[in-house]
Amino acid sequence: MCEHCGCREIEPIARLMDEHLEMLELSGQIRRSLLAGDRTTAAGALALLGARLVPHARREERGVFAALEEQGDFADEVRRLEADHRAFDEIFDQLDAAAPDFEQRVKALLADLSLHIDRENLGIFPVSVVTLGAEGWETVERAHAETDETATPAH
Repeated sequence: MCEHCGCREIEPIARLMDEHLEMLELSGQIRRSLLAGDRTTAAGALALLGARLVPHARREERGVFAALEEQGDFADEVRRLEADHRAFDEIFDQLDAAAPDFEQRVKALLADLSLHIDRENLGIFPVSVVTLGAEGWETVERAHAETDETATPAH
């Protein structure tokens, strides 16, 4: 995770990066559970990961992504990241711990999620720090406040 660009000094970006770290830690827990042959624990951690991903993606899309699009910056990359979010939602909805390909599908999902997080942490977040103006940061702050109000606690 990038620590040298100054992203962590911007509270909304630091929060998104902290959420990424939490998701990567859950991913490690899922991998260890699968390695141990414990699909039940893996499925539970996977459900928690999915529950964390939904409000996180909403914050990114309504905040940093929307602000960059409003400025006309990096629209192609933003669209790719948003497409990843939709793909993750579909994959989570289709996962079945009893399916024979469950482990393969989960490992592929976790690998894709890790790459996605890298593209945000090392790409779009540093770019936002240096390119967003006051209006952009207002969009980001508003998105964080709105998603905090509508988020439901994960169980």
